[in-house]
Amino acid sequence: MSTYLTAQSLTLAYTSNPLFKDLSFTLNRGDKVGLIGHNGCLLKLLNGQYEPGEGQIAKAKHCLISYVEQHLPTHLESKSVLQALAETLSSEEYWRAELVLSELGFSDAQRDMPVVNCSGGQQMRLLIARAIINQPDLLFLDEPSNHLDLPSLLWLEQFLAQWKGSFVLVSHDQTLLDRVTNTTWVMRDQALHHFALPCSQARAALKEKDRQDKARHANEQKEIDRIEKSAKRLATWGKVYDNEDLARKAKTMFARKERLEDQQTELTEGTPWQLRLQGEALAANRLLETTPFSVTPLDSDLHLFSMAEMRVKSGDRIAVLGSNGCGKSTLLNQLYRHYQMDLALNPSVTFHDRCRLGYYDQSLQQLKDTETVSEALESFSAVNSETAKRALISAGFEYTRHNQHVKSLSGGERARLLFIGLTLAKYHLLFLDEPTNHLDMEGKEELITTLSEFAGAALLVSHDRSLIEQSCNRFWLIDKGELTEYLSAEEVYQQLSDLKHHATSGETELSISSDEIVSLNDEEQLLERLIELEMLLAADLQRKPKHQKPNLQQQWREEIETISKQM
Repeated sequence: MSTYLTAQSLTLAYTSNPLFKDLSFTLNRGDKVGLIGHNGCLLKLLNGQYEPGEGQIAKAKHCLISYVEQHLPTHLESKSVLQALAETLSSEEYWRAELVLSELGFSDAQRDMPVVNCSGGQQMRLLIARAIINQPDLLFLDEPSNHLDLPSLLWLEQFLAQWKGSFVLVSHDQTLLDRVTNTTWVMRDQALHHFALPCSQARAALKEKDRQDKARHANEQKEIDRIEKSAKRLATWGKVYDNEDLARKAKTMFARKERLEDQQTELTEGTPWQLRLQGEALAANRLLETTPFSVTPLDSDLHLFSMAEMRVKSGDRIAVLGSNGCGKSTLLNQLYRHYQMDLALNPSVTFHDRCRLGYYDQSLQQLKDTETVSEALESFSAVNSETAKRALISAGFEYTRHNQHVKSLSGGERARLLFIGLTLAKYHLLFLDEPTNHLDMEGKEELITTLSEFAGAALLVSHDRSLIEQSCNRFWLIDKGELTEYLSAEEVYQQLSDLKHHATSGETELSISSDEIVSLNDEEQLLERLIELEMLLAADLQRKPKHQKPNLQQQWREEIETISKQM
């Protein structure tokens, strides 16, 4: 076994409370690691972007390491795709860049396309291309699945499954991690837990460990309490009867109690914060009402789609669905701009006079880099400083960090701060644009719960099917330049699949029994359909039994089996 990297006793802290401490581990050839939990800056630390407060990292001389960033460097935006990839190569080596782009699915025309015009999926592939151009042994990937639609996510999964080298992948996508990793690291309680298991099995194992630890801790506490009670009784008797022997025994028992306390099983502190969205219902028959109008990007005349006549009231939780680039985020942004302007300027959009609207922008631009953490909350609600302080502390921002500037926060910390602001304001209506991008798996589960109980109304743009299906009660689909409402998420999935298969194979029939032959001959389409079916099945199985659809589950299982045989 060849060792690529060894870490000994790593500690990283910006304040008196370390992000993690005393981490030790190794990375070997063949390791495909999924890193989850509150991982702080561990990946950047391993890549040399940060220095540890304590400990050291040793890298093998023969190991070449590359890092896949979350975002393209800004200096590349003015370059073509080929130029961005080949910037570290000599002109004689351009063929290598052309070869890598071809292998990653870029056409000849796309090689000359400006990077700024690339889709999210194309940018992700370009970042990976820049990382693998020199054939590294070890890849560090920092949340590459963020902002990706299903086809791009499918491509990423195929790439990582076929990658011959080793990698450490930071992601909150459990399905992706289960499919491409063989090891899971969970960062929690300032420590790193190792499992030679894929993500879902590792999380189950950690949950079982927590259960056993809790039971062991309770039994140990019983023994500690028993010894303390006996020691106190002996100490009392020693004083009453002036018996030195009893007093010595009491002292011995107290010492034993202290040793047991020092050795007692430690319990997890759990999630350092809980995601809660508090809002208020407005007693009115509408918060927002629209008549048809053209949805266009800011400072552009490009028509994306026509908004339909719609009404939104308290209790509505509306999923806005469609492929990347169809205008989902643009719709929220345009409606928010109408809200900020004079309401009479556009008669096609009408907000209730007393409606308070909150906006979670996926770029997190509502938070100003120059403000402190405390100052950032002032723009959301006129709460007193003590309320803001308690809210920050309960969300994991210790008091010594309240004067820290927003620009120094990680993406996850920015998202956490934005959720605090939205909760303190208690809005009547929320626009949530890809709110799960910076949430870990526990955070996603908490968002599902809190959004389901939100007293106001919400418009939600997300690719997370669990969030859509378990939190939303209305479903808007943007397709072919129009917005249409459907009664369920399943109807939307069916419509999207019908359109996709009609476009690729000329057929509209999706339901395939075990006796039929799947008409999809292209391997990529087969794999994409397989993932889609498994996601549908997994989402339905997560529902309460009375809300599950056994007939559909059986149909999906039969189609999965049929496609698996073909592949």
